[in-house]
Amino acid sequence: MSGADSRLVLLGNAIVDLVMRVPALPERGGDVVATDTTFVTGGGFNVLAAARRLGLPAVYAGGHGLGAVRGTGVRADLAREGHRDAATPSCEDTDTGFCVALVDDDGERTFATSLGAEARLTGADAAAVLAALRPGDLVQISGYGLAHPAGGPVLAGLIAQLPPDVRVFLDPGPLVSEIPEEVLRVALARCDWLSCNQREGRLMTGLDDAPATAAALAARLGPDTGVLVRADAAGCWLVPPGGEPVHVPGRQVTAVDSNGAGDAHTGAFLALVGGGLDPLDAVRGANAAAAFAVTRRGPATGPTRRELLGFLDGDASAAPALRSVLGAGPVPPGPLGLLG
Repeated sequence: MSGADSRLVLLGNAIVDLVMRVPALPERGGDVVATDTTFVTGGGFNVLAAARRLGLPAVYAGGHGLGAVRGTGVRADLAREGHRDAATPSCEDTDTGFCVALVDDDGERTFATSLGAEARLTGADAAAVLAALRPGDLVQISGYGLAHPAGGPVLAGLIAQLPPDVRVFLDPGPLVSEIPEEVLRVALARCDWLSCNQREGRLMTGLDDAPATAAALAARLGPDTGVLVRADAAGCWLVPPGGEPVHVPGRQVTAVDSNGAGDAHTGAFLALVGGGLDPLDAVRGANAAAAFAVTRRGPATGPTRRELLGFLDGDASAAPALRSVLGAGPVPPGPLGLLG
C-alpha cells in the first residue's frame, strides 16, 4: 500500500540533543571549549519531521518521560503540529533520554547517548501499539531501542507480531554492535528495508567496501528485503528486493553540520516510498534531502517539498516521477504527534 494509505509510525527514541559545536574533539583526558551550545529535540523526531515535511503523515509510538525539561520539551515539539493521546503511556519515574552531540569544524558529529523512557518499552505498551496500527503503516525501528537491556527484547517481541499489512524499516544505528544477537536477528527477519551508514554496515559484515557491504547484507536478509548503505557525500548503495547493488550518486555541497543527515535520508526515503515512488527514485530524493540537511545547522533540517524541488533544479538525474510526487501539493493534514 502507498499514498493515502501510508503513515509513518516511529517505535521509539525521540530524545533531547545537547548539541555542542567544537573546533575539534579533545584528546583523551583533555578539554575543549564549545563555540555554541543548543538543546533541541532529536533522535527519531528528526525522521518524523523529515518525512512529514515531504508529505507523509507521521506519528510517534515510543515512550516518553515526565521530566520538566526533557520529557516536556519533546512533547511540546511534537504538539507544535498537533497532539493526540498516546498509545504508549508516559513513564512516571524516568525522564526522556538525551544525547550529547559534538559537531566539529568539518561538520562531523560524535555522540554519547543516555537512554531513558523512550527505550523502556513494556509488554502493555507493545500491545497498545499493535492495537493502534493501521493497514499500510510504515513502521520505523531504531537500533537505540533494540540495544536497551530491558526494552530491547520487548521491542523484538513486538516486531515479531507486526501484521503483514505494514512495512517495517530498520535503522540499526551507531549502537548496532550493542544489540543482543537474538534481538537483532528478530528485527532483521521481519524488516522490509534496512538502512545503515558505512560504519554500521562494517560492524554488521566486517567489510569496508560499501557495495560489498550492501551485497552481503542483501544476501543475509534474503530476496524480499531491500538494503540501503548510506555513504555520505558519495551517495548511497541501493539493493532493491531481489535486485543487485546500484550506486546512486550523492550531491556535492559544503557541509556545515552532519548531525541528522542520516535521519533526513531515512525520513525522505520513507515519505517518497510511501508516496508511491519506486526505490531508485526514492533514494535519489533521499540523497538530495540529506545533502540539503547538512548545509543547515541543527539535527532536524530535512527540506520541505518546495525546498527539495528547488534544490533539485538542474539535476538531470531527478526523474519526472520524483518531481511529480514532490509537486503534488501541500503537506496533508494530520498531526506529528503521539500514536493514538
